[in-house]
Amino acid sequence: MAIEKLLQIDVPLRAQYIRVMFDEITRILNHLLWIGAHALDIGAMTMFLYAFREREDLMDCYEAVSGARLHAAYYRPGGVYRDLPDQMPQYTHSKIKTKAQLAQLNENRQGSLLDFIDDFTRRFPACVDQYETLLTDNRIWKQRTVGIGVVTPERALALGFTGPMLRGSGIEWDLRKKQPYEVYDRVDFDIPVGVEGDCYDRYLVRIEEMRQSNRIIKQCVDWLRKNPGPVITDNHKVAPPSREAMKTNMEELIHHFKLFSEGMHVNEGEAYAAVEHPKGEFGIYLVSDGANKPYRLKIRAPGYAHLSGFDEMARGHMIADAVAIIGTQDIVFGEIDR
Repeated sequence: MAIEKLLQIDVPLRAQYIRVMFDEITRILNHLLWIGAHALDIGAMTMFLYAFREREDLMDCYEAVSGARLHAAYYRPGGVYRDLPDQMPQYTHSKIKTKAQLAQLNENRQGSLLDFIDDFTRRFPACVDQYETLLTDNRIWKQRTVGIGVVTPERALALGFTGPMLRGSGIEWDLRKKQPYEVYDRVDFDIPVGVEGDCYDRYLVRIEEMRQSNRIIKQCVDWLRKNPGPVITDNHKVAPPSREAMKTNMEELIHHFKLFSEGMHVNEGEAYAAVEHPKGEFGIYLVSDGANKPYRLKIRAPGYAHLSGFDEMARGHMIADAVAIIGTQDIVFGEIDR
């Protein structure tokens, strides 16, 4: 988005809907990993297995569009790499699976990727209900999270908290609503907020976010079914031409060669672009001097600010509560080391 802002290029509407759909798929993936790991840290092992059951389906969506399950290089400056596939990959014959098991695994993979995602959005609310049955009124879960790691709205703002860490303290701040990007102003969803600002409230906020993400995905699927179109800009100084055009037209061949051998030249200037990452505000500050690589690039990751508040959140608690507080922050130490 920062590159697109500097280049002043328009992203096709279909590509924006695809991006929003995968943004919300990523949000659910993140929250599933968070709830599985957080519950496991506190002693609830079943949640981890349940959460990874749903993650497998969504990882298959990543793999269908990009070929990679984790680090999907699907978004490109100007749009996305390619349109959504018409056929969902299926499980093939294996020594360890019977024909009946294969048929069951492939039952919802007979159509396109959109059909598969649509089927997931119908099944997922019942899965979230299962998570809540296991945890929401669980006596041990509430003993480990209620009143633990309380952050007041004023302190959450002062500490630079964003995302569920800020909303869990009762502040309704979400970049998707307050500073809409892509097509978030065209989809209908609610922003869940907490009351007490403790670990339990942040758990409830993330649970509701999964339900709202599912709602957004469903709206994107419905729109994408009805509206075909291009998924990447036709500016060949930013996006490569099609293989067919490249092999039949000298100008496209030159564009292709220049783009892949030299890269794109971004206009001189600076830009900041931020998205509502599952963990909080994820921002890119980019400075360009007109060359084919950035003069300066600063990544604003949400976890660094959250971890800096750990000392304040843990004061007066037991050592065992430190595990619950680290879990509620949804920390990934890779972004903090950066």
